[in-house]
Amino acid sequence: MRSRQIGLHAALTVGGLLMLFPFVWMLLTSAKGVRQMINDPTAWLPTPWTWQNYPDALSTMPFGLAYWNSFYIAALNVALTLLTSAMAAYAFARIRFRGSGVLFVVFLATQMVPSQVTIVPLYLMLANFGWIDSHLSLIIPSVANPFAVFLLRQFIRAVPIELEEAARIDGAGRWRCFWSIVLPNIRPGLGALGIIVFLASWNSFLFPLIFLNTPELFTVPLLLSQFAQQHGATDYGQILAASAIAVVPTLIAFLIGQRKIINSMAASGLGGK
Repeated sequence: MRSRQIGLHAALTVGGLLMLFPFVWMLLTSAKGVRQMINDPTAWLPTPWTWQNYPDALSTMPFGLAYWNSFYIAALNVALTLLTSAMAAYAFARIRFRGSGVLFVVFLATQMVPSQVTIVPLYLMLANFGWIDSHLSLIIPSVANPFAVFLLRQFIRAVPIELEEAARIDGAGRWRCFWSIVLPNIRPGLGALGIIVFLASWNSFLFPLIFLNTPELFTVPLLLSQFAQQHGATDYGQILAASAIAVVPTLIAFLIGQRKIINSMAASGLGGK
């Protein structure tokens, strides 16, 4: 068993280093000058170290505005998704009504439909609402999240129902049970889900590319793509510096919440019946 554990840890270490390699290469290349990129593009270390790529990238494109757009869109997505998903999950976990099981299965089945398939009907729907070239097109459709409902439903089913029964005996209604008993007991799941939704919203590229036209409304991935198109043949250092700037919030969010994400996945698979 000890030999198997050593082999497993060695394999995981090698895999982790391989996954870390592109990130390290991006950081090192972002500190290279244009001359080194042309004369010695395969060099591992910058010679000399050039940090001017970062202020140049920030001054060339409006990354500050794009950061704000991505941040508040992601924050609204997190807040609305947690609220609506928690209410839907509570209904599926605690309220029995005719066809609830079938409805839940159908709701989960929508998770198997690729998002690319729904682009055309979604675009037509948003165009009728007048939301094309608006951040509403990135916020409202993201609220309906089958994965979020399923994850929180598993957490709610793990909460002892006796707590709610005792509260109902004391006169509490469904809403009071939901707000005062259920939500405080599923805070780990809410925290993990919030991080997952934040990362997905921040990294989203396809939907902003289709729904947004005005540069002032661009998110970070969309602005980064435009930046790469304009500087792709001239300065890879600035491109990778901009990429490093764009990845900082996702890296911080993942480092803070990786344990919560792992624990929530384990609990969602084991909690409840």
